[in-house]
Amino acid sequence: MKRIEEIYWLRFYGCLAVFIFHLVGRVEDNYLEHLSLDLARIPTVLGTPIFIFISIFLFSARYGNETPHNFLANRFKYVMVPYVVYGMIYSLAEYLRMLASEERVSFGYHMTEYLVFAGWHGYFLIIAMQFYVLFWLYNRFDLQRWLPSGPWLVVGSVISIGWWGFFRWQAIEPPGYLHWIAPLGWIYLFFLALLIVKHYPDLQEQAWFRRLSHPGWLVVLVGGIVAFTLRGELEYSSKETWVVPLFIFSLLWAMRWLVGLRATPLVKKVNEYSFGIYLAHPLFFSVVDFIGWQVPIPLWLYVIALALVGMGGSILLNRLANQADWSSILLGKRLRVA
Repeated sequence: MKRIEEIYWLRFYGCLAVFIFHLVGRVEDNYLEHLSLDLARIPTVLGTPIFIFISIFLFSARYGNETPHNFLANRFKYVMVPYVVYGMIYSLAEYLRMLASEERVSFGYHMTEYLVFAGWHGYFLIIAMQFYVLFWLYNRFDLQRWLPSGPWLVVGSVISIGWWGFFRWQAIEPPGYLHWIAPLGWIYLFFLALLIVKHYPDLQEQAWFRRLSHPGWLVVLVGGIVAFTLRGELEYSSKETWVVPLFIFSLLWAMRWLVGLRATPLVKKVNEYSFGIYLAHPLFFSVVDFIGWQVPIPLWLYVIALALVGMGGSILLNRLANQADWSSILLGKRLRVA
């Protein structure tokens, strides 16, 4: 398959967005909450949706309507095995932390919260696996005849907005992240990816694309989001109603703006380790936090330490894990970037 430079840039952005989202969260939890940090979180909420979009986009571009016979088996191996491994690592670390702080917790219940209810940041992997199955079904049974990508992008967007709006309105909190991993909240990304692939690379020839990718839509939407932020009326995560239109307009604008822009060596290097960075960076953030509990660290040094240790440690771990096939499967396979 021909290299798609836009995807390199989108994955680069998505990786940094997730990383910075969690970094800002640590700063707010451990030091201070501030309006500027809330504003900084707005562009970072697109990280998780970008990874879902990229997966479906690349599979559709690579396989079209003919998925290989081992498609689901390979996806399960490279996605769900790291989910279990890292889920156990994070669950055990949090369990030990709670014991040290004299909080009473059942080990079995705690593991269930993490591994069954996906109560950690790896919930994204459960979402991805569901969409891999949906992609296989979509092609295996020729569902595009009943679910064409264009009209169903509109339907899917309404469904996703309604899904997040319902849980926010009712203030319902299921165990773990159960309502986060339900595909209804992300279904718009599936049809958006299929629609973009259908017309790629001739997107500019499509009237709907030229109209909706105009930056004016994005400027107005972001202005509204900032206004609500200044009033303190927004929650910041990828699981909010306002993220759906923000992602769609941002993605369409980015696909228009990135045409012909070749990825730099730095962008490709981050792409190469993006899966490992996604999985491991909170683990290394916790190392910095542990040191901070023992020795007072000023805010500026704390932020620098989070960035360097979180990024450097994740890359180093992924490099070591990919020295052997079995360990790369356990801890996240490194992408091959040309």
